[in-house]
Amino acid sequence: MGCFFSKKPKRKSKEEQQTSTTAESTSNAVPLGSNGDEAPKQYSWDKREKVDPKDYMLSGLKDATVGRLPGTLNGQQLVIQDCENCNIFVFDHSATITVDDCVNCRVFLGPVKGSVFFRDCKDVRCVVACQQFRTRDCKKMEVYLCCATQPIIESSTGMRFGCFQYYYPELAFHFKDAGLSIFNNNWSNVHDFTPVSGENNWSLLAEAAAVIDSVPAPDPESEFKSVRVSADASRSIVPLTRGARRKDSEESCLFVFFAGDYTTANARKLIDEMIAKGFVLIQTKEVSMRPEDVKRVFQNDTEDLLEWSTKGPVTALELNGDGVVDACKTMANEVFNGSKVFVSDNKNTSSRDVDNFFNFADMQMGL
Repeated sequence: MGCFFSKKPKRKSKEEQQTSTTAESTSNAVPLGSNGDEAPKQYSWDKREKVDPKDYMLSGLKDATVGRLPGTLNGQQLVIQDCENCNIFVFDHSATITVDDCVNCRVFLGPVKGSVFFRDCKDVRCVVACQQFRTRDCKKMEVYLCCATQPIIESSTGMRFGCFQYYYPELAFHFKDAGLSIFNNNWSNVHDFTPVSGENNWSLLAEAAAVIDSVPAPDPESEFKSVRVSADASRSIVPLTRGARRKDSEESCLFVFFAGDYTTANARKLIDEMIAKGFVLIQTKEVSMRPEDVKRVFQNDTEDLLEWSTKGPVTALELNGDGVVDACKTMANEVFNGSKVFVSDNKNTSSRDVDNFFNFADMQMGL
């Protein structure tokens, strides 16, 4: 078979190259006053404000009170690292937050749209609201948590969890901006990715534990003095739930609000009224339901619920205590008769109602 070769072009001398370049620049020249003087076209990405990563980092601090005021973070990500004996307050919503190599710190993190990841931290007490929560190589942490998914710990010991309890005026808006529901909180459903046989790397805080004892309010002399903070459980944006702790009674009731103009306010009113009567809130969920889901979960007498399921997510509560079913039915008739609700009919079937709904909700949310 023959081979084909191409003749290598002769390389131009330096003088020839300069002459060629000059000729090209002369031939491509644009006369003054022509369209060549027009400013380059501006695109939207050219007009974006440049972000300096240093503005979104808290690093190498000791014995300080630092953080972000409402409106200063606005959905950006934040990095916290190498802090010791600090009070850190993030009173805004953010995309993601990582906390690395921090020791003996008190931390409040406002709603985080994505993940919060603690790594190589020790003796940290924190209040956190997020979509995902994870720790790795951490020791002795107290976490008051609102987490939309299952919290995960890895190679971590001495971890203790409680339900999120916090309030400041902008917090409800920050939850909305971060795309988080105050009713989707899996704080006590912790998964240990690296369990050790015969040991327990995590536990639940005492039910009477108070956030303010772990994460004190900002010092009145600090830059955060203008933020009106309350750690009173009764004022918390997120409802205080018992979670996986043992129930006081064998009687629970499922109370479901279908979508409407005042669903959140009605659910909060029900919680306040029932707690005042001595009942306990076990868990809550906000989830979308299709007509076929309604039929499967509620089974009988669902025809009038089908249309309502298409109007938006439903909000469900499990309340516990002797006589709770009758108390909920009374509330439904006397207080919420203008809203579309589902309430367990009797205590013999109420446990089945609770299991049917929350098993469905967990499957929908991938828990």
